[in-house]
Amino acid sequence: MNFTMLFRYSYREATPRLLSVAVLCFICLIGYSDKAKGETLTKDEPYAILQDRLIRDGFERSYIRSLYSRPEMTLDQRALAAYFSHREATLNYDQFLARSSIDQTIDYLGRHQKALKQAQSLYGVEEEVISAIILVESRLGTFVGKHLVLNTLSTLAALDDKDCRDMLWNAYAKQKSPGSRKKFETWARRKSTWAYGELKAFLQYIEDQKVDPYSIRGSYAGALGIAQFIPSSVLRFAQDGNRDGQINLFQHADAIESIANYLKQHGWRPGLKRHEKFRILLRYNHSKYYADTILKVAERLEKLRPR
Repeated sequence: MNFTMLFRYSYREATPRLLSVAVLCFICLIGYSDKAKGETLTKDEPYAILQDRLIRDGFERSYIRSLYSRPEMTLDQRALAAYFSHREATLNYDQFLARSSIDQTIDYLGRHQKALKQAQSLYGVEEEVISAIILVESRLGTFVGKHLVLNTLSTLAALDDKDCRDMLWNAYAKQKSPGSRKKFETWARRKSTWAYGELKAFLQYIEDQKVDPYSIRGSYAGALGIAQFIPSSVLRFAQDGNRDGQINLFQHADAIESIANYLKQHGWRPGLKRHEKFRILLRYNHSKYYADTILKVAERLEKLRPR
């Protein structure tokens, strides 16, 4: 999910330290020799170890080399900083319950009525719930994130390297990350494993849909589009809502139907009680604050929207 809109991270304060992290992580990722082809990756190729891992897992060598040769591919220290700083309990969910937010969502319901009603008919998910999710996830599609998804996921996946974790801890996380070094190690290993799986899913998605990977930007956690799906969810649940032959979650019809399909696949059906809806929404985002807000917004929409 894209929580960047809910708070403002002080990049000016963090920049000097984060730049040192970038330099250190560059050092730990360089100098890897691709023995199979006699290639030597240099300091100009910061994701050397990650590239080799992707090639071993079946991605075409020339494609991976080309993908990571672009100047845009640099370690995304801002995404790392946002991820380290993220605390669910501090996020301002009340903003979505303000009358201005509700009114904007009522307008959204009117503008996208055809797609919303189609999704409700096909999947049994109330259009108010779908609209509430889009409000919270991306401010009704107006804030989908600014981070290059390929870069974000690659940066997090690179934490698999012990030298990178050590240097990151000493240069930044030791002061900023709560808990002990052991907890940090557990976090970094878990996130790197998760991110590598999501990176592979993202590469599969852009190959399937023939999409320019450098055109896709998202949250600091690698979520993308109006629905803020992570790549593995895109592969499993995303739908071509406007029937144009391509799945594009930056288009409202596709995002709307994809959300409905996701919820249905996790057990949503007409007539659920509130606590049952709450439980399913926790699958979309593992936050009680989030699930409760979605239901409150949907309830207000049901009450206030004109019929």
